[in-house]
Amino acid sequence: MADRTPPLTVEELRALVASGEIDTVVLAFPDMQGRLQGKRFAAPFFLDEVLGHGTEGCNYLLAVDTEMNTVDGYEMSSWDRGYGDFAMHPDLTTLRRLPWNEATAMVTADLAWADGTPVVAAPRQILRRQLERLAELGLTAHVGTELEFIVFKDSYEQAWDANYRGLTPANQYNIDYSVLGTGRIEPLLRRIRNEMTGAGLTVESAKGECNPGQHEIAFKYDEALVTCDQHAVYKTGAKEIAAQEGCSLTFMAKYNEREGNSCHIHLSLQDAGGTNVMAGDDPHGMSATMRHFLAGQLAALRDFSLLYAPNINSYKRFQPGSFAPTAVAWGHDNRTCALRVVGHGRSTRFENRLPGGDVNPYLAVAGLIAAGLHGIEQRLELPEPCTGNAYTAEYAHVPTTLREAAELWETSEIAKAAFGAEVVAHYRNMARVELDAFDAAVTDWELRRSFERL
Repeated sequence: MADRTPPLTVEELRALVASGEIDTVVLAFPDMQGRLQGKRFAAPFFLDEVLGHGTEGCNYLLAVDTEMNTVDGYEMSSWDRGYGDFAMHPDLTTLRRLPWNEATAMVTADLAWADGTPVVAAPRQILRRQLERLAELGLTAHVGTELEFIVFKDSYEQAWDANYRGLTPANQYNIDYSVLGTGRIEPLLRRIRNEMTGAGLTVESAKGECNPGQHEIAFKYDEALVTCDQHAVYKTGAKEIAAQEGCSLTFMAKYNEREGNSCHIHLSLQDAGGTNVMAGDDPHGMSATMRHFLAGQLAALRDFSLLYAPNINSYKRFQPGSFAPTAVAWGHDNRTCALRVVGHGRSTRFENRLPGGDVNPYLAVAGLIAAGLHGIEQRLELPEPCTGNAYTAEYAHVPTTLREAAELWETSEIAKAAFGAEVVAHYRNMARVELDAFDAAVTDWELRRSFERL
């Protein structure tokens, strides 16, 4: 990552702590689900002790299920291994204020073992490794993520008590691009926009979406790791701000049978001089590098679906005519395809439309880069674009279940070559844990269909 001034420098933090404006520092890292886990420190203690030496956290934080239950099958952490610690080292390029938490700053951590070696299955380290591979070619990835969410007038506690049923959405009808619809909850959207700006993110816009209460706030693209760090801060902060306002919002991929929450990811490549190397003079406006890189996306898309759609619920989005993709296809500005090429000249890029709002951005972006590098290394040829409706055309289908995606991931030679056996096994086990939990659950759907009638 290029040298850059962090949103908050250490010198500025020291001054703010001395003046009493900052009294708390959060040190956190993204877990397997992309959630921030860590500790809150008294600011003077952080400056005196943690800044130079880091801190420790239980290594089970990368070996639990979504509900934080200890589960078996992970090589790095288990009862047999005693559930020891790993080290959390602050990445000071990520130091920032959290305006929605009074007198609080935050810094993102990298994870390492006691001997200093990185925790290779940590999402941030997985992305770092792929960025290093890209840097060997003299390239950097620039990424933008587009997160959708649904806002409810109910608090998180009220939603829990209601079993998440019968909640009141913030809007009662489709408000896609509606200024009136976004105006109805502008106080919440404005708080999120302004306070994310205070945390060092560059806000572009807010707009309504199709599902009642559904919205999107967009941020300017940046270097891949920066974008993923900001994505994690935004996702956590938006929930905290909503809770402070007495309401709730969800990023889950498919809350109901209507439109799901997407997280389209845009990616472009630059050389050392800052030139977009994806632009070219072929009939599609693409360079040979982009053609190979995009061909790699197609070749690895099914194998890497676990990185783009990591949960049971993720696969409910992939329905024909839903603006969520079902076809392993690419096209120019074609929203029926999994891969959409947009822009021209310096803005040339592609969009992967598979991920939902539940995606772990570090894993997804690592997947995009690894897939593209596979295409470059193998000099894969790009097929002709889809110019019509990819939903009804004869293309390979994206996986339809987490089980299918996990099996493709586990047996993928592309995944093993790009990420290594440890990472492949770690995230295959994550999928197994979720599948076992779901297979053992009795759902509301089963009760409604079976209680009386069967």
